[in-house]
Amino acid sequence: MGRTYYVDEAVEKYFTNIIQQEKSYVTGLLIGHCSLQRDYVVLAVQTPQKEDQADVPKKSSATSKLDEIDDEWVSIHASQVNRMLPGGLLVVGIFLITSPELSKDSQNALRKVIFAVDKSSRKNRLWSPNENDVTDRVAMHICSATKKSTCRTFDVADPKSTAKPADWKYQNAPSSWLTVDCSVRVDLTIPLSSCSTYKERQKCTRQGLEQWAKELENAVILFNGQVKDSEGDLVEEQKKSKSVAHSSAPIISGNTFLSSSLQNSFNRSTALVRACKTSLSIQGIVKCKGYVSTNKPKVKDAVQVIFPVALKTYSGGRKYVNN
Repeated sequence: MGRTYYVDEAVEKYFTNIIQQEKSYVTGLLIGHCSLQRDYVVLAVQTPQKEDQADVPKKSSATSKLDEIDDEWVSIHASQVNRMLPGGLLVVGIFLITSPELSKDSQNALRKVIFAVDKSSRKNRLWSPNENDVTDRVAMHICSATKKSTCRTFDVADPKSTAKPADWKYQNAPSSWLTVDCSVRVDLTIPLSSCSTYKERQKCTRQGLEQWAKELENAVILFNGQVKDSEGDLVEEQKKSKSVAHSSAPIISGNTFLSSSLQNSFNRSTALVRACKTSLSIQGIVKCKGYVSTNKPKVKDAVQVIFPVALKTYSGGRKYVNN
């Protein structure tokens, strides 16, 4: 059985508005949440046009081919959107709306773009893949004339993956989400001893951030002031409270403690001395906000939406600051 995507009805209205633009083809991103239990699509975003790209009307579709789709441009857009999204939400797939003449080539075009987007996102990713990560990405094609839609998924973890059928179900009632707020204190000093070029500085910076990412993955998080088992119920206490039972979306607060900080509090550590000409300092507090489906959320679900928010804050940067 294929995956089932529960889609907000606002996405359907968005597609209708795009069809009325009468273009030969339109690409865009599907934003939502993926899990082993259920998949959601809450938003669709059209790929912005480049400044030097002119609109191609529907009447000119005969001269417009889907191989002209700029997958690099779509990937850049996806990376920017992913960095702005709160925890728990990500780019779960791609949509393509075409005229009937281009519909036959839609599946190959979608496959190409989906794998390009995934390759770009993995390049900037600091955190390690999780065994519970869903690697299926949805590809939605809509014919602008017949309004017929075709939903497929591709496993981006398998380069030879073929399209699998999937269900696409619009729902009137909006999905219910649990809000998780967490603050992560950052105090990093990254030595740049042998870094002379911009590329080398980026490499040194990434190595330092990757080390911090490993510490963050092993951090201890207190949810509402309590240490809970990863397989435990995230909102067990709230269910017993009548006051919270009437609340539609309770907020869970988290406090993060890095394992290195805890060890240094009790054990004397050996200092590491490194010669360097300059260094990069990153200090401050990262405010993380994530959303977890209220369908029996576990503690591990909250952890999975919090850590990527802190880590992607520093991944994929384009500018270098030397302190």
